[in-house]
Formats: sequence, structure tokens, C-alpha cells
Amino acid sequence: MTRPSRHADSRATSPPGDATAGGQDDRLRPASADQAAADAAAPGTAVDRRPDASPPPRDRLSAWGLPLLGVVLAIAVFEVLPRIGLVDRRFLPPASEMFGALFGRIADGSIWEPTVQTMQGWALGLGTALVIALPLGILIGSVFLLFMSTRTIVEFLRPIPSVALIPLAVLVFGAGLESKWFLAAFAATWPILLQTLYGVRDVDPTSIETARSFGIKTPERLWRVVLPSALPYIATGVRISSAVALILAVTAELVLGAPGLGQEINIARQSAAVDQMYALIIATGLIGWLLNIVLSLAERRLLHWHPSQRERNR
Repeated sequence: MTRPSRHADSRATSPPGDATAGGQDDRLRPASADQAAADAAAPGTAVDRRPDASPPPRDRLSAWGLPLLGVVLAIAVFEVLPRIGLVDRRFLPPASEMFGALFGRIADGSIWEPTVQTMQGWALGLGTALVIALPLGILIGSVFLLFMSTRTIVEFLRPIPSVALIPLAVLVFGAGLESKWFLAAFAATWPILLQTLYGVRDVDPTSIETARSFGIKTPERLWRVVLPSALPYIATGVRISSAVALILAVTAELVLGAPGLGQEINIARQSAAVDQMYALIIATGLIGWLLNIVLSLAERRLLHWHPSQRERNR
């Protein structure tokens, strides 16, 4: 008698409830596929596999609690160090005085006009960079010969510091809004251009060949295949350029005296109003932080279909 037949006979001759190997396997094995599915879907299971399950409290703590704790600790450090004498209060007042000066400017409305002037230079610079860099990056990235012939020029111009062009901007545009616009646009163009260029170059050739085999013309291929594939790169470039444009706008106001938050910071420094100076510096930091949040939300909404955003939203 073969081994399988002995096993079959032992299961057949085992009385009900016998703790033999065969009887134990029969009790553990589901009676049918339907029974297994019913058991798997039964309520009260130990693991909830629903995709829409809310994140555990530990994840919510990591997302909100830890960053907030870091901010509170940083403010506490800036509050304590001047009060215990480790830092001269004439050069670094306590954080409470800085925020008090900031709230005072918000209350009397003196902060809004320079903020609008700074945001004007930021918006003009970033908008000009988008108009220049997006089509240029798509064009250079789509044509291989053009990509190879312009690489040296791009790599030469990209590392030039924008502040090094301040004398040129003053000679050509003067010390007003036009210089701030030019410097912010020059600095913000390169991240968008490079991200767009490499995003277009990174498009899957199979997708392009498939679209070509279906008779889709070049403009429609750019719109339906190339641009969606390069959009994550472009979104990253826009966020980087937003910060760069704000930095250059404030720098132009500091150095050239163009109206805005940078000019107000310089006036406060010259007047020895240190708390006002730090209050305006905090205001510029808050503006950059809010801009990054807004652009991140727009990126998440625009790229909700992208795997990186789907993983982030889980």
C-alpha cells in the first residue's frame, strides 16, 4: 500500500473529534472557498485592511506634533539665551520682543504696503521665469541636437550668482522695481528650465513611440504624453524657483533700496530698532513658508494621479 493510501485510510477510519494529524487538518481547513471568503470578511478581525482607514495616532503625532514641538523649542531658545546673558540683547532681543514688534506692525498696518511691494517683485520674477523657462525647456528637451548644443551655454550661465548682476541691473534699469524684477526672474529661470528639460528627457520612449504609432501628431504628443510625464519635475522646479525669487526680491530691496520688506529691514537696522528688524525678517520667513505650503497643496491637487502623491496621501 502506498503512502497516500495509508493517509487516506487513516483519515477515513479516524473517529470524529480524534486529535490525529488528518483530523486536525480537516478541522483547520475551510470547508469551501465561500466559507473561506466569509471567514475573511467576518467582522471583528484583528487587522483592518480597508484602504480608507484613518491614520494611526502615532502618524498624526509625527505629522503635526513633532514639527510644532520643534518650533516651540526654537522660540524658547531664542527667548532664554538673551535673558540669561549668553547673547547681548542689543543684537538679539528675546523672541517675545520680536513677535511683539511684528504684531504691532500688523496691528497698525505698517507692514502691509512693503509686503505687497515685495510680493509684486516676487510674482513678476516668477511669472517671467515661467514664461521663459517652460517653453524653452520643452523645446530643448524634445530636440536632441538642440539639447546637446546648448548644454555648455546652460551650464555656464546657471552658476552665475544673481547678486553679481546687481551692477548691470542698476545700469540698465535703475534702482527700482525693474531691477528687482530682472534679478528675481534671472534667478528663478534656472530651476524651472533645468527641471523641465530633464523631465522631458526622462519621458519613457515607449510611450512616445506608442503615441506615434497611433498617428498622434507632435503637438498633441507633447500635450498628452510629454507634459504629463514631465509635470512632477516642473512642479518641483516651480517650488524651488518661488523661494529663489523671494530671496532675490528681498536682496534687491536690501542692496538697491527698492521699496519693500528688504528696504524696511535696512531702515530698521540703520535706526538701531533691532526688534523691528527681526520682526520684518520673521515676516519674510513666514511669507516664504506660506508660499511653499500653497504651492505644495497645488502640486498635490494637480498631481493627485502620480504615485508619489498617492503614497503621501495614504
